[in-house]
Amino acid sequence: MKIATVIRHVPDAEASIRVADGRVDLDGVTFILDGMDEYGTEEAVRLREAGAEAEIIVFAVGPARTEDAIRTALGMGADRAVFLETDAEPDVLAEARLLADLIREEDVDLVFTGGKQADRDTSALGAALAELLGWPLSDWTTSLELEDGTVRTRHDTDDGTRELVLPLPAVVTTQQGLNEPRYITLPNIMKARRKEIRHADAGAAESQTRVTDRTIETRERRAEIIDGDAATAARELVRRLQEEAKVL
Repeated sequence: MKIATVIRHVPDAEASIRVADGRVDLDGVTFILDGMDEYGTEEAVRLREAGAEAEIIVFAVGPARTEDAIRTALGMGADRAVFLETDAEPDVLAEARLLADLIREEDVDLVFTGGKQADRDTSALGAALAELLGWPLSDWTTSLELEDGTVRTRHDTDDGTRELVLPLPAVVTTQQGLNEPRYITLPNIMKARRKEIRHADAGAAESQTRVTDRTIETRERRAEIIDGDAATAARELVRRLQEEAKVL
């Protein structure tokens, strides 16, 4: 079988992001493999280690720097990669169309992608891929196992968890709790440099949305001093938490 792991190269969560003239200034920002995509790559490798006869293929859409994230996924144990390099910024649906074509071309059986993309703060990519491919979807997955042409998963819902049994091919979105991604050793980093990265054609998928402006969200904190001695101030604080904030 063939297992796909779809990845993105995103700013490090610790990076300081600036906005200038309505655009995000990424100069000097450190980029990493999206943390949720690490869970998908790790799960693919674990399935093979557990006995699945699988080839693991990394799929990515993005600018040239995305190759760093691809090499990270290859260092974790993926076999090869398909990279659609583009400086354009396709929206989620446009990226899903591009990826769906590449996944069909490779005749993939199981697709992993992160439950949410950190740079977009959206969980739409997995659902869009499943819709375009016409495959079943398990989103926000916390456990998974293969069983005779099906994949059995447990995933989070608004009111708890639910178990699913999906026929292959299928799409699975991953999150924290599914596994613990491995540390990449130096020998595997060296091996990753020799693994194949096939550069695919950018295709013609057009974004259906247009970004007109970007701003950094800020929230001012309300600071208020409660007068009186300690006992009086404490009683007033409790009253406000109960009656106004309604958190007690």
